[in-house]
Amino acid sequence: MSLIELQTPRLCLRRWRDDDLPAFAALNADPEVMRFFPGCLSREQSDALVTRIQAHFLEHGFGLWALERRDSGAFIGFTGLLQVGFEAPFAPAAEIGWRLAREHWHQGLASEAARAALTFAFEGLLLPEVVSFTVPGNLRSRALMERIGLQRDLDGDFEHPRLPEGHPLRAHVLYRLGHAEWEAAQ
Repeated sequence: MSLIELQTPRLCLRRWRDDDLPAFAALNADPEVMRFFPGCLSREQSDALVTRIQAHFLEHGFGLWALERRDSGAFIGFTGLLQVGFEAPFAPAAEIGWRLAREHWHQGLASEAARAALTFAFEGLLLPEVVSFTVPGNLRSRALMERIGLQRDLDGDFEHPRLPEGHPLRAHVLYRLGHAEWEAAQ
């Protein structure tokens, strides 16, 4: 199965390359980038994440694309779609997610990439819905979810099952965007 790559005015959402791994490991070792995750990743954990991302593409035909700036060719993180990999009231579902190196924040790059991923989700994959979720305190990601059209599901908040009871990041808020709502906004 060939991997679809997407282009935006400033970005290429592309397949992963071996030369992305050091920059991705640095991004995953940044405490500010990983602030709303259980912890920073070691180089081995970061490389293993890329292996899982690549396997997801092979299994589902979509996944988290490596993000490259078209002006410089720099790897800056990822954006894309993945199947929710745990049991939840809203699953099965496709989730949209992103993670960018800090020096690329506040430039509209995550929004640009996420909109391209949503277009692919609804026009290319014909998904009925896309979800996203984060911890309540992750205001930047929540604002991005809203900018790209997702709406908070007030009844959808949940405890992330991959985190232990009592973990400070276990509580999550859920956002959704249905195909019909996305189409109406175009």
